[in-house]
Amino acid sequence: MGNDGRGRRPLPRGGGSVPYEGVWRFTAPAVDASVPQARHAVRDLLARQGVPAPDDLIHGLLLIVSELVTNAVRHAALLSPMLAVEVAVGAEWVRVSVEDNHPYRPTALVADHGQTGGRGLLLVREITQEAGGACDVEHTASGGKVIWAALPLKPNGG
Repeated sequence: MGNDGRGRRPLPRGGGSVPYEGVWRFTAPAVDASVPQARHAVRDLLARQGVPAPDDLIHGLLLIVSELVTNAVRHAALLSPMLAVEVAVGAEWVRVSVEDNHPYRPTALVADHGQTGGRGLLLVREITQEAGGACDVEHTASGGKVIWAALPLKPNGG
């Protein structure tokens, strides 16, 4: 059974079935400036690797990266001064994840339409589901967490 991008199963490094396949990981300080830096790094990586993703998927993926890094900066920085962003690309999907060392595992709460914040994970879940992908939060071996979203490179049904 192949790796469909869902879950933390590692991809082979190099020698993949397509030239753009691979896993890339970088770390950043848990500060506000890391949000646009992470978004630009992911965008540039996908372009440099020639990942055949439609513009709407790239925009959704970059919004997911922004939301996940923002959450790590806002909610985990005190216990996790560094965060890690991972991009994994397979033949038919792309997965982004953000890892921090804070033990709190967030849940997407029902949105209170009177609130101006607190909707980041709901947005991540909506973008992911609309694209036909999957997302989840998992604990790491070091006691932190990783939040990931995997999106198919081809539109639903196609």
